[in-house]
Parts: sequence; structure tokens; C-alpha cells
Amino acid sequence: MTTVATQSVPTGWEEIRVANLGEVVAGGTPTRNNSSYWNGDIPWATPSEITRLHCKYLSETAERITAAGLAGSAARLLPEKSIVVTTRATLGEAAITTCPLATNQGFKNIVPNVSTDPLFTYYKIKTLRGEMERLASGTTFLEISKADFEEISFSCPKLAEQERIGLILDTLDTSIEQTEALTAKLKQVRAGLLHDLMTRGVDENGEVRDPLVHPSAFKDSAMGKIPISWSVEKLGERLARCRGHIQTGPFGSQLHASDYVAGGVPVVMPQDIDEGAVTLANIACTSYAKANELSRHKLKPADLIFSRRGDLGRCAVVGARESGWLCGTGCLLMRFEQTKLMAGWLSLAYQHDSGQRQIAARAVGTTMANLNTDLLNHLVFAFPPIEEQEMVVSVAAEAGKRIAAARDELAKLKMLRAGLTDDLLTGIVRVPEALDERELA
Repeated sequence: MTTVATQSVPTGWEEIRVANLGEVVAGGTPTRNNSSYWNGDIPWATPSEITRLHCKYLSETAERITAAGLAGSAARLLPEKSIVVTTRATLGEAAITTCPLATNQGFKNIVPNVSTDPLFTYYKIKTLRGEMERLASGTTFLEISKADFEEISFSCPKLAEQERIGLILDTLDTSIEQTEALTAKLKQVRAGLLHDLMTRGVDENGEVRDPLVHPSAFKDSAMGKIPISWSVEKLGERLARCRGHIQTGPFGSQLHASDYVAGGVPVVMPQDIDEGAVTLANIACTSYAKANELSRHKLKPADLIFSRRGDLGRCAVVGARESGWLCGTGCLLMRFEQTKLMAGWLSLAYQHDSGQRQIAARAVGTTMANLNTDLLNHLVFAFPPIEEQEMVVSVAAEAGKRIAAARDELAKLKMLRAGLTDDLLTGIVRVPEALDERELA
């Protein structure tokens, strides 16, 4: 069954089938009843290993087979730079091999011919998932046959343009991977910094205190060595001195699914709290009338909002943007005067290991951990003076800005790749022959 392309073929391109890319090779599994077939030198891949990959290259596999296992099964040894494609259950995931290996029967693999660029083929195959799903059949799980896979058609440029397209997309992927690695590294650095800030604080010069250099600046406490100016007490005690209170978000009987509308007043739920901030990606809204009915749950700047179920590490300081939004079902709202306690500092302390260990030890709920006002009030912290709390928040904010900048850059790169991938692979955007690789740096 040949599938017909719906778009016109770009100038200089031609309509081809998957079979024209090279030899299509199925996989196989040696019998496990013969121990001599297993634990050999030949990497042997399963689809789950492809779906877990964080890059486009496959070099290691969990299991290996022997030469006898290869010969005694339907598996084939694929050369380096083959494209392995999942065609059973999970359709259309792909990787490029970096060494000779075999796969199980959940794959249809492409050994590229001399007219096919492996990088271009990798990217192109991933765009064919919808067509693979349309052609697949099966009652237990979907699978596309080798014959149907080979007959999928699409427009394809000559080798030189394939290589240029592959180079551009690969360069973008490399930039994305590097930015992801930078973001992860910055998060690790921030985590280490926050630990120091929450246990040592900062001196009058804004430097993290060193207990080895200045031991006299620290004292023993129920929470271990802490700066001499800090005090250990329950959160409830500190809140009482700051005229604070904690309240639970509206109950389900007060806010029904039918109360949510497109537009209106955002309602902050646990899933909307991420890395100390409120996110808009999937936030739900209720009508202005309903929000007015629930006015006691409206947020104000410098409030703290906590997830009270599931991931109890979720906590965010309410900013000016969220003023007037609603604390939703599944959340707790804390409000207090910023005299002896700063919301930004408490948010950091709550999310720090010492706070989360207390939460884990005391959280209620057998199926899902739950937070409540009593648990929050009994949390014990080592509180710095308010001036030092402000300095800690400022230092942490600078580290957060670097992470935010890296995340923004990552989002831009992913958006660019998403738009450019389709345009390049369909010929909407053409790559000039004199592509300067310096432009890709």
C-alpha cells in the first residue's frame, strides 16, 4: 500500500519511499532458553531503550547477545550509522547507531545507502509517526508491517541538501543539549548555594559565613551549628509575632468544575506552582462573579501559597502579577506582616532539605501526602534577623536570574527547532549550497 504525499514536491526534490533510503531490516530475539545466545559482545536494543534516550545516538544497550544468538534468530547486525525505528506499540521513535548492534522485533531499521544522509533520515523518520500510526494495526498493541513501512512516501532532496539540512538541525540539537546541561549545572550550583545560605547565612559584606574561618560567629542549637544571631523556633510562634495566619483554599463544594471558564480570574492549583513561582502554562480560570464570592481566598503580594497534597515541596511567593488571583483547591495560603519574617526567605527555608525532611516525617495521608495548618505551624526553622533574610533572598535571586536566562534561551532554541524542522524537511525553507558553518555556531 503506497501512501501519497499531500504536498507538492519542491524543485530539485523527488518523491521517494522509505525503501529508497536503504535496506529496511527487521529485528529479532534469540530464544532465552539457550544461555549460549546471551551475555555476548553484540549490543541488542529494545524499544524502551530508544524512548529513554536523551539524544539521537544509540551506543549502549542493557543486554548483549552472542554471535550464535545472532545467527540463531531473526536479528541482524546493523552497521554504524544505521537508523533504528520503533514500529511496535511505540511508533516512530528513532536513533542513529554509533556502533554495530542488533535490535529486537519491535523495530524496522534502515541501513542507509550511498544516497542517504543518516542525520536527515533520522529527523525525517520522526516526522512520519502520524503516517505510521495510520497504517498500523493490532488488537493488543499497534504495529506497522515491514511492507507498509517501506511504502511510506515523502519528498526528499539530493544527498548534498540532505547533509546541509541534517547539519543545521544537528547544530540546533547540540545547542539545545548544551543549554540543557548549563541549566542543570546552574540548578546544582544554586542548590549548593541555597544550602550554604540556609545554614550559614551571609555576613555584613554579603559573603557566606565560614564556620572554619570564623568559629566564634556560630553557636550550637537544636538544629546544629547556626550563626550566633539566629534563633530557633516554630514557624507558628514566628507567625504569631508577625500577625500571620494560614488558611486552606476553597473546598470542592465551593468551587465546582462547572465554575471554570475561559478567561476570567486565574485559580492557582498545586500543578501551577513550579520552582518557587506560579506558572501560567495550564492555569484554569473562574468567573469574576465566582472569584468575588470567594474573595477571602484572593491572593495579595508577598503571600505564600503552598501545595497541600502530592508534591509538598511546591511553594511560591505571590507577586504583583498574581494579586487578585485565587488560592485554589489543593493549596494553602499564608499571609503575615513582613516585620520579622520575609516571605521570600521562608519560601527558600521551606523548600530547603531541613524543611522538607520535617514535612516528609509529619505529612498526613496514606495514599497521598497532605499538608495542613498544624503541620506548617510546627515546622522548626533557624531564623536570621530580617535584614539578613533580605540579603539571603537577594543572593538567591541572582542565582535564580541566571537559571531563568538559561531557561529562556532553551525555550527560544526549542521554538526555533520546532518551526525550522518542518520547514527544512518539507523544502519550504531551502538551504543554500554555500552554507557557511560559522553561521551555525
